[in-house]
Formats: sequence, structure tokens, C-alpha cells
Amino acid sequence: MEDKLAPVSDPSRESEPRRESEPSLARLLAKEFWRVTRWLARLARGEVVKRVGGPARARVVTLFGAVLALNGADTATVGAIAPQLEHALHIGNTKIGLLSTVALLVGAVFTIPVGLLVDKVHRIPLLAVSIVLWSIASIVSATAGSYSTLLLTRLLLGAVTASAGPAIASLTGDYFPAHERGRVYAYILGGEIAGTAFGFIISGTVASLIDWRAAFVILGIPGFFLARELWRTVPEPLRGGQSNLQEGVVDLHQALAEATQRAAQQPEGPPSTEEFHAAPTVQEDIAQAAARRKGARPNPRLVLKEDPSRMSLPRAIRYVLSIPTNVAMIIGSSLGYFFFSGLSTFALLFVRGHYHTGQAKAELVLGLLVSGALVGTLVGGRLTDALVRRGNIEARAWVPAICYVGAAILLIPGFVATKLTPAVWFDVAGAALISAANPPLDAARLDIVPAGLWGRAESTRTFLRSVAQALAPLLFGGVADLVAGFVPDQTPIGTHLRTTPVSPATATGLEVTFLIMLVSLVAAGVFLARARVTYPTDVATAAASQEAATARGRSTGTAVVPRPEPGSAG
Repeated sequence: MEDKLAPVSDPSRESEPRRESEPSLARLLAKEFWRVTRWLARLARGEVVKRVGGPARARVVTLFGAVLALNGADTATVGAIAPQLEHALHIGNTKIGLLSTVALLVGAVFTIPVGLLVDKVHRIPLLAVSIVLWSIASIVSATAGSYSTLLLTRLLLGAVTASAGPAIASLTGDYFPAHERGRVYAYILGGEIAGTAFGFIISGTVASLIDWRAAFVILGIPGFFLARELWRTVPEPLRGGQSNLQEGVVDLHQALAEATQRAAQQPEGPPSTEEFHAAPTVQEDIAQAAARRKGARPNPRLVLKEDPSRMSLPRAIRYVLSIPTNVAMIIGSSLGYFFFSGLSTFALLFVRGHYHTGQAKAELVLGLLVSGALVGTLVGGRLTDALVRRGNIEARAWVPAICYVGAAILLIPGFVATKLTPAVWFDVAGAALISAANPPLDAARLDIVPAGLWGRAESTRTFLRSVAQALAPLLFGGVADLVAGFVPDQTPIGTHLRTTPVSPATATGLEVTFLIMLVSLVAAGVFLARARVTYPTDVATAAASQEAATARGRSTGTAVVPRPEPGSAG
């Protein structure tokens, strides 16, 4: 009887404790994963702080790098979602290239007036507002119902990205001493490379798994948080390098307050010889010191007799384009960016079509290329800073020249090889050399232009560079379509189930186009090799102009300007 009255076991109830334990185990694993992620993030943050010289410096470098990351991600996203755009909007390579071209051209046009604003108004608010508008334009791009609408949104997006280059260049010159700008620029440009990786890998994956519209939405969201962080935590520095952040600084606002107090206590009138030589050696401009040791003399025709900060925009543009080294570096840098812009726009299409890979493997290849570019960027800045400190002042010109020519040579087997495994390592090395040229060139441009013209000089350079970047996708796409027209139609192979196939004709057209456009890298190397001859003289000229502006500002009491750095009087 007792057996009959015994409760009958319910299999569904017995399984309940096991089902309840499963979520708890998942939560435990998720918690541990989150703890490990946070630990790795803190470890990475600590390494960044150590490398750049303190928490305050790390904040500035990280946020400036994040601003450039947005620009890099946007440019790369168009190339990453190109297969989906071709299929959804029924367009070819030429129209894909036009999407990047219009944004860059409009940005180039707006860069010139923005450069004037950068030299006249507070740059941090200008940058923050531009980032918010950029994010809005990116999200609006996701709502485009046709190619013409998407083209219009890209045009609007280009207009609001114009402030990034001039503002970051001017702020970097004011926040960091000249003797380490090459290294600092390497870290900041690392953000641009990280953004390019995000655009290629994340946006490409999102477009293949969800939709190309989702890629634009995900791209636009981080900008709102970045603008808020920039506005709240980075104060506007004093002009002319008076608020350079020394290593070990913890509180950014306190450092700026102390710099403002020091500037207010500076005596009027030009500094005496004793004061000039007693200035802290940590502030010494290594390029100017190297030019002085080399015996370089300023060019009397280019030494400014007026306050550079008060020059009109046309006069400022004419002056910066009269500096021989600046012209050569603008041309060389523009040619390098021309090639990289075209390559990044069509790299995903090329890898998938030429090596017959799926979307995931193509994105892995692009990840390797980005890693190589990041290594090249970090090494390029440190190497040239070390060479200039040893007296090799021309290093900021001839090292980029060698990098561009070397990259052209290494990329040839990377493009023509039919097997992915050997080809990718040539491509990685080529990407590293192209990126290694950028930090020394960015540092060199600050060496040869007086501080009062940094914003307008960078806007002039950005305008010409953006025109070259804008033409690249259009020319690359046009030439590729022209070549593809001569290739017999074949059935696409090596495609992924979730991705749109890439035809062999498209792959062949891109291969031939990439090989032809390598000429631009060689030409960039030639122009930069010529710049090494005029660089010492132009460094001495910029130092003499800055010294004259300093003396005029203190004698008239109209402006607070920094003392010239030791060795700046050619």
C-alpha cells in the first residue's frame, strides 16, 4: 500500500534543476569572460599610458587617434561593403569609387575655410561638433533607398569631416614637444589604421550577415560618445606649443592651468641670450637643433616679417606653397594616399576574386594587412625621431622616400601571385612600408611651418591630398572596369554562400589596375628624395620666422607667444 501511495516521479520536474543550472553556468562563463576582457583592457590601457608618457598624454593621444579612426573606418567601409552595394543597387566598380570620391572632394573644398577657423577659434569644440554631424550623416546614409540618395548622403558626410586633419595637426603641435612628434604622430595615426581595420572587418562582416545599411548605423553610433568625451575631458591648449605636456602628467586640466600661469608671467620683449640658452632642453626642437649643428641658414626671402597668425587666407596659402620642402612633401604624400585610397576601396573585392576566397578569409587577409600597417606606423615615427636626434636631419624626408619605393617593389609579387599564402606576406610588408612613411612626414610639416600657420598649412595639404584620394577610387574603378571589359565572361568561383560572387573579369581588372598604379608610389619616393635637399634650410627658416614673431609679440604686448626653442635661430 505504501508503494502505491509513494509519489510518482515526474521526469519533467526532475529535469528542471538541470535546466536551471545551465543558465547559471552560462552566466558564470560570461562573467569570467567579462573579467578577462576587463583585465586585458586594463593591461592594454596601462601599456598605452606607459608608452606615451602618462595618463594625461594617453587621453589626448587616444582621443585624437579615435577621431582619425572614424575617418579611416568610413573610407574603408565603402570598400568593405562593395559586393553588397553592387548587388543591391546594381552598380559597378566606377560607381563604387564615386561614392568615396564625392565625400573626399567635398571634404577637400571645405578643408580650406576650416583651416582658417582652426587658426582663429577654439579647436576642441569645432572638432566635437563636426564629429556629431559626421555621425548623423553616417546614420542617414543607412536610410538611402537608391544610389543617387546614397551619393547625396556621402556628399554631406564629406562636408563635415573636413575639420579632422587641420584640427588634429594643430592640437598635436600644441600639446606635444617637437622632439617627440614623430613618435606621438605614430600612435595617433595608429588610430586611423585601427579605424580602417574596423571598417574592413566589422563593417564587411555586418554587411554580409545582416545588411549594408546596418554597417553604416554601427559606424555612426560611436561618434556621439567620442564627441562627448572630447568636449568634456580635453581642454583647449595654448597656441604655439606653450602647453606642451611633459611626461608623467596626470591631470590634463591642471597642466593647462599651470601652462597658462607660466605664459602670463613671461616678461615682455624678446628674450635675452642668457634666457634663450637657459630654456629647458626637454623643449628643444630636434629638427631645429640638428639644422643648427649642420650649419643650415634660413632663406631670407621666406623669413616672415609679419605675424603669421594674422595673415589672410590667400596670403597664408601662397606662403606655405612657396616653401620648397612643403611642396615636395605634399606631392609625395598625396601620391602615397592616392594609391592607398584606391587600394583600400577595392582590396576586399580583389582578394575575394583573385584568390577565390570567401568573405571571412578575405577579411582575415585584410586584418593581416592592417596589422602590418600598424607596425610600420609605430616603427616609422620612432626610427626617424632617433635618426634626427643623432643629427641626421634629412631622415624625415629620405626614410619615407625609401618606404614608398620599397613598397612598390614588394607589392608586385603580392598582386601577381596566384596563391594566397606567399602573396599575403608581400602585401603585409608593402602595407607596413606605406604606413611607415606617414608619421615622419606629418612631423616634418610642423618643422618647416611657423606655429601660427599650422592650421592653414595642414588644410592646404589636406585639400590637395584629399583631391588625390578622391580621384583614386574613381580612376581605379574606371581602369578596372575598362580592363574587365576585355576579359571573357566566366562563372565566378570560390564564393561564400552568404556573399555576392566576384567575377574573374573584375578580379583581373583590379589586378592590372593595382600594378599600373604602383607608379604613383615610385613617383612619391622621387619627390621626397628631392625634399631632403631643401629640408634643413626650410627648418631654419621656420625657426627664424617663429623667433621674429615671438619678439614682435612681446615687444607690442599684443599676443602671448612662446619663446623660440634652443637651436632655432639658424
